[in-house]
Amino acid sequence: MLIGRKIVTEEDRAKALAKAREKQRKRITKYGQAKPRHARKGIYSCGYAFVVLLLLFLMVSISFREKGEVGMLIGFVGLGTMALTGIGIWLGLRGLKERDRNYITCKVGIGINTAVFLGLAVIFIRGLVR
Repeated sequence: MLIGRKIVTEEDRAKALAKAREKQRKRITKYGQAKPRHARKGIYSCGYAFVVLLLLFLMVSISFREKGEVGMLIGFVGLGTMALTGIGIWLGLRGLKERDRNYITCKVGIGINTAVFLGLAVIFIRGLVR
């Protein structure tokens, strides 16, 4: 049984080579250096920040719908969210130690996670005082 094979011509090879060269050229900057990639742990930190903001939105919407009379489950989710923000901050700081990377995702992840952590800490402390 014969399997149909595509016959590769010299013209196809030249097109593939030109395409590969163009792809490589786009990766190189003005001074001949490759563009730095985003730090992997910084991307994870931003992912944690997105999940934390989603959980925060859900907690606030449930609390608003129930007129502030929410059970202990939402409080535990809030504490879990604080733990997730701590992990996000830690990952962002670890991402800053990666070499030859773009650190903007680390900085964004650290900033968002820190802001949410401080906000949740204020809410938690206010709940203890009241």
